[in-house]
Amino acid sequence: MASLCGRMAISAARRNLSYSSARFCKMMNDPIEHATGLEKRELLAMQAGDDNPFDMRVFKRGAGTKDAPTLIPSAFDARIIGCICHEDQTYIQWMWLHQGHPKRCECGYWFKLVEKAPV
Repeated sequence: MASLCGRMAISAARRNLSYSSARFCKMMNDPIEHATGLEKRELLAMQAGDDNPFDMRVFKRGAGTKDAPTLIPSAFDARIIGCICHEDQTYIQWMWLHQGHPKRCECGYWFKLVEKAPV
């Protein structure tokens, strides 16, 4: 009986082996392989060197006259933009721009929507 208990203890000890996590660690696949739709197009554009595919950066205002408005790219017929009219202003003046219709901000600067290829 004692030998039977000893064998059971040894076999139980063999089954309770612990493995380190390094043995089962696998490398994660590239995120582009799992992405779909708009996210995949964004990742591919960033991989190609375009770090701002949706033109979400802050634009510096150009001359802002009616003859030479600040050009805002958009893949759509309309886009909402914000103008910080004065350097010490604490709010943003929001307005809609529509394709083909330049618009003047309250501060006097003109903006115009120009066509851009979609991502």
